[in-house]
Amino acid sequence: MLLPFIVLIGAMFLMTRSAKKKQAQAVEMRNQMQPGTGVRTIGGMYATVKEIGDETVLLEVAPGVHAVYAKNSIGAVLEDAEYNRIVHGDEPGAIVPDDASSLTESSDDTAGAEAEESTADAKADLTKADLTKKSDAAEGDKGDKDGKADGETEAK
Repeated sequence: MLLPFIVLIGAMFLMTRSAKKKQAQAVEMRNQMQPGTGVRTIGGMYATVKEIGDETVLLEVAPGVHAVYAKNSIGAVLEDAEYNRIVHGDEPGAIVPDDASSLTESSDDTAGAEAEESTADAKADLTKADLTKKSDAAEGDKGDKDGKADGETEAK
């Protein structure tokens, strides 16, 4: 009879202990902030720390745009590489080719020439659909028997 209450109290103790542990880690992370580091707020905004006060932080949200935030609103302090990857789109080690030739995987020039010939042959085999309007002479034959074309009426 007493066992369910003991289990419930034990579970509550473990839950509050883990919550306090997470709060302590968050406070430690916020204390490690220094001017120049990149941060993410709890609202999801990325910014650079400019100044740190007792309870507030001055963030540069865009070049020349500063905003004052509470220290508790900082969700994560980011490493420089991660901040640059997210904010500036920098990919470490990514090589951007100067032209599209590096995107093809042909081992020699003859394979590329054969591929071009087969593409040209395939294009020549395709027939184009006739989407042009029929000639006016063909439409004149379809007119009414009294010599009026479609849509024409007598005015009264």
